Formats: sequence, C-alpha cells, structure tokens
Amino acid sequence: MVLSLRGGQHHRVHIQKFISTTAFVAIDLDGAEASTGPVRWARKVLQGGAKDLARSQTYTYAVLAMKRGGAAAGISAEAPDRDEAVTAFVAEAAGLVADGIYLPDAAKGVDETDLAPLRAADPRDTARCSGHTPTFADRCDALSVAVCAEATLGGLDGRTVAIETTGPTASVLAELLTGRGAKILAGPRAEASAGDVSALDSGADVMFVGSKMGVVNHRVAEKLSGAAAVVPCGRLPLTAKALAVLRQAGVAAPADFVALAGSTIALWGGPDRSETGIEAIITERITALSTEFAVHGDGPLLSACHRAEEFLGTWQDTLPFGRPLAP
Repeated sequence: MVLSLRGGQHHRVHIQKFISTTAFVAIDLDGAEASTGPVRWARKVLQGGAKDLARSQTYTYAVLAMKRGGAAAGISAEAPDRDEAVTAFVAEAAGLVADGIYLPDAAKGVDETDLAPLRAADPRDTARCSGHTPTFADRCDALSVAVCAEATLGGLDGRTVAIETTGPTASVLAELLTGRGAKILAGPRAEASAGDVSALDSGADVMFVGSKMGVVNHRVAEKLSGAAAVVPCGRLPLTAKALAVLRQAGVAAPADFVALAGSTIALWGGPDRSETGIEAIITERITALSTEFAVHGDGPLLSACHRAEEFLGTWQDTLPFGRPLAP
C-alpha cells in the first residue's frame, strides 16, 4: 500500500546525525512549527524504525489539524556507556529543542529525568510527562485508545477483549475497558480463569495490540480474522499485508495515529488546564473522528489517512512517502 502522491513528487525523512555520540534524529517534515517524537536508547537503534515512528506522529498531528511534524531519535551505546551517551545526546539536542526542530519524548531506555535539562525550552506542557508511571500523558493515550475502540464499534458493553501489551498504558487501559462493560480475557485484569491465555490466541471480540512495531503481520492477522476489531495500543502494530487481511475479513482496524492521539492533545496547551478538562477534550475529539472513520467505505485506517493527507496538503508542497504502517 503506497501513498498516492501529487505529480509524482514526494519527500523522504531527513536524518540528522549527532557529533558528540552515536545518535541520530529522524525529522519527517520541513517547515513544521515543531517536530516531536520518541528518543530511544539501545545497543543498536535502527534508522528505519525511527523513520516509521516519526511518520506515525506526523499523521497524528495532521488528523488533529496541527501544523506540526513527527520525529524520532535513537542513541546507540553499550550498556556501560549508556549514561554518558544519553548525557551527550541531551547536551547536543539542546539547540534543536531551542529552535523547535526536535522536541523529544522519553521512550525505551530513556527516562523523563534524562530529558529534564531540555524541558525549560520545550513549549509543550511537559509536566504531563513527569511523575510516577503511568504518567498523565500515558493515561491520556490509554483513554484515547479506549474511546477509539468504543466509537469504532458503537460500544464495548458485553464485548470480550484482550490486551497484547504490558506497556505503561496497559493497566489503565484495562481499567477503562472494564468500566465500559468489557470482559478482559487476556492481559491486565484478566479473569483468573483466563489469565494464562495468550492474548493473540484468546478469541476475544476486540484485540488491543502494540507490544512492538509489526506485531500483527499477515499470518497473525489471519488468526484474528474472527475478531470484530484490532485496535492499536502501541505505535505501528500492523503491517500493510496484515491490514489487507483484516479488511478482507471485515475486521475493523483503526489507525494507531488516531487511537494514540491522547497524549498529543494533552501536551499541547497551557499548564492551567485541568486533567478532567483535558480528558473531556480527548473523549470528544477521538469519539468524533473514530465514529466518522468507522463508517467510511475504505475502513477506519485508510479513511484516517485520507483526512491526515488532506490537511498536510494545505501546508506541505509535497506529501510524505509511505503511510504509517510497519514494514
């Protein structure tokens, strides 16, 4: 599945390498008011995955009609050198943050405390990222996932669900789903009789997936062809072939960049906003978008792409090459 491009023109992600340590940042769009996204540390962080994560965040901004772009950074270092490498990355990234070129979000291997020196120059309400895990930003992502699923299916009451991830949003997501009348077969808060069932083999009506990029490939999608919906709770869980299999089987597959828009909504705005007010905005916006996309003839994911690309076309001369799907 390839994005239809205007006049055959497109642009690809720009990679900026760091000098002080083995690190890079992938910037998806030129001319964005700001670019944000995860920074990860591991022995070897690959540029391909970072480019894909940046694209997903770009589409989150676009579907929310924000003139901002996605980005993602990687720090590669052996474990004994991790602290030194992260410190060097933060020092060199200070200029990017000050210019709005890249505003980092803590991800795998990087803590919010590591990024503390950069927060004073970050225009977002980054206090929403701090505190105990899950943070309020994490909880907002869980909320948008639950709301997206509920709106896509017209309700969750009486549905069986399975949660295939143990990330920071998983326990909150489980609470939100049970509060909406769902019965959890696998994952956090699963009933004791079903607690040892693998999520992907649970036979649940609604499967929440997101443990890693591409966790649902076409073979896994075939196993899930009896589900009512496969809903992302992590970035880029579906491959293009998996989406094709799910569409053919009539399984609803919302876009990850819609389902995980909660933290983006939470982070952009003044610190005087109440948590209750932010949650109300997330619920309203994600409900409206997901309800609209659910009834579109192209399915919820592709219809969300159409909406994002339409907005990108209002301020980008060329569109990004490739849609937010795992390779």
